Amino acid sequence: MQTAIGFILGAIIAFLAWRARSLSRSGAWAAALTGGLVFGLGGLAWAAVLLTFFISSSALSRMFARRKARVEEKYAKGSQRDWGQVLANGGLGALLAVANWLLPDQSWPWLAFTGAMAAVTADTWATELGIFNPTPPRLITSGKAVERGTSGGVTLLGYLAVLGGAALVGVVAAIFTPNQALILIVGAIAGGLMGSTVDSILGATLQAIFYCPACQKETERHPNHSCGTPTIPRRGLRWMSNDWVNFLCSVIGAVLALVVWGFLT
Repeated sequence: MQTAIGFILGAIIAFLAWRARSLSRSGAWAAALTGGLVFGLGGLAWAAVLLTFFISSSALSRMFARRKARVEEKYAKGSQRDWGQVLANGGLGALLAVANWLLPDQSWPWLAFTGAMAAVTADTWATELGIFNPTPPRLITSGKAVERGTSGGVTLLGYLAVLGGAALVGVVAAIFTPNQALILIVGAIAGGLMGSTVDSILGATLQAIFYCPACQKETERHPNHSCGTPTIPRRGLRWMSNDWVNFLCSVIGAVLALVVWGFLT
C-alpha cells in the first residue's frame, strides 16, 4: 500500500510542478518515476529530504529568474528542468531507495541518500545564489577571474550557499532519525562541500564547453546557442554534459556521507 501511495504522490507532485513550469513534460515523467520510487520505497523521511531539495531549488530558480537572465545563455538549460536534469539530481536517490527496500535492516542507503541530496541541493543553491556575489567568480583550478555563470567559477557567496543548502538537508534528515543526527548533519555538510567542489573542478576541466561564433561567447548549450546559432566544441569531453557532472556530484556526496559514518561510528 505504501508503494502505491508513494507513486501516486510522486505523480501528483510531478504534475503540479509541470503546471507550475518548474518541469518540462519529460522532466515531469522522470520526476514521477524517481519521486514514486523515493516516496514509495523510502517513506516519509525520504520524501521530506527529496522535497527539501526540489522545493528549495525550484523556489530559488523562480525567485531570481529575471536577475539571472543575463547569464543564463551560458547554462546548458533553463530553469525548467527536463528528464536529464531530474535523473542527474535524483537518479542516484531513486536507486538508493530501491536498495533501502531490498535491505531494510541496513542504514547505509539512508545515509548515502542524505549525502547525495545534500550535494545536489548545495550545488543548485550555489548556482542560483553565487552569481550575486559582489565580485566576479574565480576559476577553481587557477584562481583567474571569469565571467559570471562560467563553469568552474566559484565565489564566497556560492560556498556560503553550499553550506546552507547542505545543512538544511542534514537537519531535515536528522528530524526523522534523531539518533543519527550528528552523522547526518556532518555527513550532509561534508557531502555538500565535496560534491559541489568536485562539480566545479569538473566544470573547469572535463565538462563539454562550446563556443557561439555569432555571440563570441562560451556556453554549455549544444547544438544551438540561445541565439539559434550552432555552437562548436571548445574544450572538455563531448559526452561530459552538465547532467553527468551533476550526477557525479551526487555520487561524491553519497560517498562522503558514508565516509563520515565510518569515522563517527
